[in-house]
Amino acid sequence: MDGNERLTGANAVVLLVLLAAEGVTIPFVRQWMTLHIFLGLLLIPPVLLKLGSTGWRFARYYLRDAEYIRRGPPHAFLRLLVAPLTVASTAVLFGTGVALVLTHPRDGWIIGLHKASFVVWFGAMGVHVLAHVLKLPGLVRPDYVRGSRGSYLRRLTVAAAIVAGVVVAIAALPAAHDWAHWAAHHHHDR
Repeated sequence: MDGNERLTGANAVVLLVLLAAEGVTIPFVRQWMTLHIFLGLLLIPPVLLKLGSTGWRFARYYLRDAEYIRRGPPHAFLRLLVAPLTVASTAVLFGTGVALVLTHPRDGWIIGLHKASFVVWFGAMGVHVLAHVLKLPGLVRPDYVRGSRGSYLRRLTVAAAIVAGVVVAIAALPAAHDWAHWAAHHHHDR
């Protein structure tokens, strides 16, 4: 269980940095469309890793693993409201983001759904981060300061998620450039 928590924590640090960078692009999304898309796609593998590691904890607890039972579930508010909202809005936010990259740039319902899901996601994620951020140093320090058991594999897993994200983002640069061109043209028409 400690290994899974440490993996989740290390990956959460990566996500906080990447999500902050992505957030900076939002007020300037028309001018920084390529960067916004690049970062959004780079985030996909680390987000999937986070969903996997937290899903593992969820499954182990409900499958009655003794160690997970001993530690207990997250607070009911987080478990019953925040987590489902976070997971669902993450799926819609990133799913619509990918759909937008794959479709020809245009206004439409996918853009509206992407924006609406961001609002829900931001609220749920804000509560989630506030509930867990103070635990991060204690979770991450053992793997990066003194190298605890399994730390190499956890660091490698997080690094692999980042590398996979960079590969996905670079592969999609042509589509990102199409969107940037559309956004620049569309911005001047208004």
